[in-house]
Amino acid sequence: MERLSRRKLESKIMKNKDRYSQIIEAIFFESYDKKKTAFEFHRSDIERHAKAARIALPKNLGDLIYSFRYRQPLPQSIMETCPPGKEWLILPAGRSRYRFFLTDAIELCPNKALSKIKIPDATPGIISAYALGDEQALLAKLRYNRLLDIFTRVTCYSLQNHLRTTVPEVGQLETDEVYVGMDRSGTHYVFPVQAKGGTDVLSIVQVGQDIAMCAAKFPALVCRPIATQFLSDGAIALFELETTEEGIRIAVEKHYRLVSSDEITEQDLSNYRQLRDDL
Repeated sequence: MERLSRRKLESKIMKNKDRYSQIIEAIFFESYDKKKTAFEFHRSDIERHAKAARIALPKNLGDLIYSFRYRQPLPQSIMETCPPGKEWLILPAGRSRYRFFLTDAIELCPNKALSKIKIPDATPGIISAYALGDEQALLAKLRYNRLLDIFTRVTCYSLQNHLRTTVPEVGQLETDEVYVGMDRSGTHYVFPVQAKGGTDVLSIVQVGQDIAMCAAKFPALVCRPIATQFLSDGAIALFELETTEEGIRIAVEKHYRLVSSDEITEQDLSNYRQLRDDL
């Protein structure tokens, strides 16, 4: 099936917004209490509330949940119940179950003030010619240009993309790509990669799921979660996340621009050497 263009995807989101919002509002306020910081619901509640409101159901019930987790904010009526500095997240809570969870509001957005590091573009021409600008194109550019190796300073290998599995206490999840790697001391790592293109946004929730997946499936490896997305000018932002006492936070952020080799000047190289000397 042909992938949706960005414009078509935005149109589809706006078309579904009203009915999706009505259903998620009904589910939320059925159990909401200002004293609660978490409560669960079942996927069947989507059908029940849609039927009660005579709303046509989406063909894929999961798309409603996915939309509010990764594509669009929750309805204003729900956001208004949040105390200052807080937000509601929808988390998986087992098979066909989900949980509204009140947490600190964290945005995983690229820092516009960061400089962009030029990298010689090793993407095969045929891949560049047919890349659609979505997450698959982004993952391909990471792979062909060994950006994960450069970013993490670890020799990395792609183990599997679109890993679908079930994790205890989380339920079913999908990780965009999983890399494994080794550093010069012999330490082994696992890098779950979250990639977003088009109108989708990076999600702290998905990072948390990736960390849980690595703990369950790769307990002997050091987990270093990665998030990446295209910037508006085609450059690539890479984040490494870490778990702290305050929750999941950004440990490192770098921006890379893929260019032809003759676009990297002597001044660029001098600047990069200076940066290395300052480490």
